[in-house]
Amino acid sequence: MDPGDSLLAAASDLDALLQALRRRGYTLLGPRLRDGAVVMDELERASDLPVGWSDEQDGGRYRVQRRPDGALFGYAAPLTAWKRWLNPPEAVVWQGRRVKGGFAAVDEAVPVPRQAFVGVRACDLAALQVRDRVFLGGPFVDSAYRARREATFVLAANCTSPAGTCFCASTGTGPACGEGYDLLLTEIVSDGRHELLVEIGSERGAEVAGELPQRRAEPADLAEAHALVEAAAGRMGRVLESEGLRERMQRSYESPRFDEVAKRCLACGNCTMVCPTCFCATLTDATDITAERAWRRATWDSCFSQEFSYVHGGSVRTSGGARYRQWLTHKLLTWHDQFGTSGCVGCGRCITWCPVGIDITEEARALGRGEAQGRRA
Repeated sequence: MDPGDSLLAAASDLDALLQALRRRGYTLLGPRLRDGAVVMDELERASDLPVGWSDEQDGGRYRVQRRPDGALFGYAAPLTAWKRWLNPPEAVVWQGRRVKGGFAAVDEAVPVPRQAFVGVRACDLAALQVRDRVFLGGPFVDSAYRARREATFVLAANCTSPAGTCFCASTGTGPACGEGYDLLLTEIVSDGRHELLVEIGSERGAEVAGELPQRRAEPADLAEAHALVEAAAGRMGRVLESEGLRERMQRSYESPRFDEVAKRCLACGNCTMVCPTCFCATLTDATDITAERAWRRATWDSCFSQEFSYVHGGSVRTSGGARYRQWLTHKLLTWHDQFGTSGCVGCGRCITWCPVGIDITEEARALGRGEAQGRRA
């Protein structure tokens, strides 16, 4: 098998694929059902996946529900994103020891885990590409991120079960996976048939796929898988009006709509924590009790925190409206200027996990039309 080839496997063969990854030293990380939600966690076998489960999502609402079949990937984007395994919530980014006249950097080798992301949706695969631009594409490369990223095997899965808050079809990031995977699965469940179309995206993907029963996919199999993904694109629960969005956002910078949204926004930071592309962090410096060692630590933070924009003399963004504007305009407007892409991949997590159901697609639409009123009934 080579990159670009496709094969067909029984759904029951997925465990052989996962065990092949484990034998190569990869820790399996993927979706599983826990505490009434599909979350990311460590896996050991295919049965750890949310087999036969789906989810219902809307603004501020999430429920899992049983499916009438045994689908392995019959849910939308899981609650959490992959970023925690590439940018941990807390990490030491520099450490030093006291020397004459100050401190000298201590370069301690940290083991880089070999990890396999299992079931990566198209929106999350696009988010990985966005994060690569942020941490690897500029003049300053995050070496820790690069090491983790290079040690990560991506086993992606096309989405055939979008949720009510999904809108990746309108952002061009799904439901079909783009580039960046080692192996790509499309699950086919119909009329007693339960199979996986396996598409090979890299040399290491081809090596792992070589351990599956060798049955090349026929054109009819490819067509059926494509039709399932196309049908999912037509069932998206939301639409982001992307045409001319940057220009509309530029014109709406002083809109009173931001203050209207702030009346509902709790500034809890849920949207930034579940967003697969948000990367804000706070840096803190500390020393040990002897003052012989020092370190700098990066901890996840949110632009919705008033302290996040604190500089000498006070915060730059003191109002909730200013903080919401920062988040929305950065995500949809200035990311293009900084990184050449949008910061939104249409996963809809920010809508689902907002306690008051603030909807990024609704706010972008309202700002584009110059609406200043509050939430529509």
